[in-house]
Amino acid sequence: MIIKVKSVFKRRFMNNTLKAAGIVCLFLFVTAQAATVKSLPGSKKISPDLFGLFIEDINYAADGGLYAELVQNRSFEYSPTEQGGWHPLSYWQYSSPGFSIGRISVETTSPINTNNPHYIVLDVEHVGHEAGYTGDSGVGIKNSGFAGMVVKAGDKYNLSLFARQLSQEPINLTVSLTSPSGNIKYAENTLTTSSQDWTKYTTELTASTSSDSATLLILATTKGKLALDVISLFPEKTFMNRPNGLRADLAQVLADMHPKFIRFPGGCLAHGDGLGNMYRWKNTIGPIETRKEQRNLWGYHQTGGLGYFEYFQFCEDIGAKPLPVLPAAVSCQNSGGTWRIGGTGQKALPIAEMQEYIQEVLDLIEWANSPVTSTWGAKRAAAGHPAPFNLEYLGIGNEDKITPEFTERFRMIYNAVKEKHPEITVIGTSGPFHSGDDFDKGWKLANELNVKIVDEHYYTEPGWFLANQRRYDSYDRKASKVYLGEYASWGNKMRNAIAEAAYMTGLERNGDVVWLASYAPLLAKKDFTQWTTDLIFFDNTQIIPTVNFYVQKMFMTNQGDCYFDNVITKDEKDTTLAASCVQDGKSGDVILKLVNAGNEPKSMQINLTGFKNIMPAAILTVLSGKADAENTFANPRTVIPEESVLKVKKNFAYITPAMSLSIIRIKTKK
Repeated sequence: MIIKVKSVFKRRFMNNTLKAAGIVCLFLFVTAQAATVKSLPGSKKISPDLFGLFIEDINYAADGGLYAELVQNRSFEYSPTEQGGWHPLSYWQYSSPGFSIGRISVETTSPINTNNPHYIVLDVEHVGHEAGYTGDSGVGIKNSGFAGMVVKAGDKYNLSLFARQLSQEPINLTVSLTSPSGNIKYAENTLTTSSQDWTKYTTELTASTSSDSATLLILATTKGKLALDVISLFPEKTFMNRPNGLRADLAQVLADMHPKFIRFPGGCLAHGDGLGNMYRWKNTIGPIETRKEQRNLWGYHQTGGLGYFEYFQFCEDIGAKPLPVLPAAVSCQNSGGTWRIGGTGQKALPIAEMQEYIQEVLDLIEWANSPVTSTWGAKRAAAGHPAPFNLEYLGIGNEDKITPEFTERFRMIYNAVKEKHPEITVIGTSGPFHSGDDFDKGWKLANELNVKIVDEHYYTEPGWFLANQRRYDSYDRKASKVYLGEYASWGNKMRNAIAEAAYMTGLERNGDVVWLASYAPLLAKKDFTQWTTDLIFFDNTQIIPTVNFYVQKMFMTNQGDCYFDNVITKDEKDTTLAASCVQDGKSGDVILKLVNAGNEPKSMQINLTGFKNIMPAAILTVLSGKADAENTFANPRTVIPEESVLKVKKNFAYITPAMSLSIIRIKTKK
């Protein structure tokens, strides 16, 4: 068994030399800056990838949120099957200023791509040029984006569209950013069509004035007929200035958390509402005009613009490991709204289709990791990324009901991946709850197959998190590791955040068995939420980190790779208290996390005698507030962390404030 454990760690770290150096534990750190420590009872190496992020397109997190596209329904693919009253022209308005005459229609006869069947046709009969009229003239359409487009004076915006002449002569187009009424113009440029084939046209718009409610206006200013599709507008200043990129300020908030991994593209979103709604990764790569848009399980529309390439690229940009989750060839058990009657809507791909689906899974690994000489590696290179993405983790399934159909298909996928790619760590699933029938069946299957990591999910009250801080103490160290893929305490008040902080110290204490953990959901757009407890709220101009967010960020930016017991002494009978001590193998920093979920200050005793070369000036970061305190759009900074310098000694007492998380980061001499 010792040999087996060593081989597991070897596989996990062979492609990551930084982590390999940091994980050499019982305290002989090989980096030049590391401190030498004594071997202490209860000390152990823990996961170097413990705390990360989970991104799901729920609450308009992607389209209209993290994805920087400003045009809503850019490809005319909205449908009443997504929301009542929606149709291909939703969020578009017909415009014919200057007494112009024309018509618009939606057609599907000759699309750019069969994945994107709808497009709009402009039929311009007359462009008004009446005497004395000095405004715009033409026939066209306008789009106000996702509750308005935000533009900033001096910033550039990249517009692209596909056009196809349906009449012989070229057609002139004026594209502009205006106020909703059209009376104020912020930017303008022109295009001229040149082909009766679908052709991509681009131009740049520079805003002269800032606005939170701009509208994109496209007018044909010459007589004729043409088709338009995939009308897109991006700020030039996306995150890392990536084309088809992410909203810069929102992505930066995530980057500043320094997550060790990012799970994507979702939870229930991944296995979808019925088989036809499963998230198929191949539909989300390549040029945006070829990507397959579809109904979002959470009741709106997903363009696939923020697809697998963009997710992998974002992970690389911020130094987080990618953790994609693929369906286990079954749909969500809540498909068709069956959660109301116990979740019996799971559908399974026919066995006859399984080999094709298994190949789809294997193709993802090839796409992510193989050289450009491979079939799928060449596709990755064609998208602008010749180097591999170095995929290590792959989730199969998401809190599925562990039915015979699921079990059979999971076995087939798992065995195929392990045979072809033994270097990939496959993550299984144990259902949507912290206990129960699916939980037991999921773990039984994992143990039978020797699945290396099992994904647990649970949402419950803060009291449960305080009462179950020792949950993982009794887990079998020889069995599968745990990925706590989704958890939250049903609220964004201080009491919720501190209960989660207490629980996270238990995850660190058990970081030898809890390998990964991510709060969920991550993002929620104001007035567009389907899930009320979230980590970050935002609208088009503001980002409101919750107190839960600050807890997560404080843990993520203070991760270690070795855990030390017997450093912090507290009242073990008091479940409102929690603490942990870790050390970062790269920097040598000793990091103490102390939690008080009670209503009064309480003392903890710190014993650092096992560490050599402790520096006396530590960084103290404290998050504290009243139990009902929360950050809102009206009061976004009700509770924020406060940082100061704390003088530390080999032995000292620390008074934890009521309802607080304190982190003491102690440097050691080189």
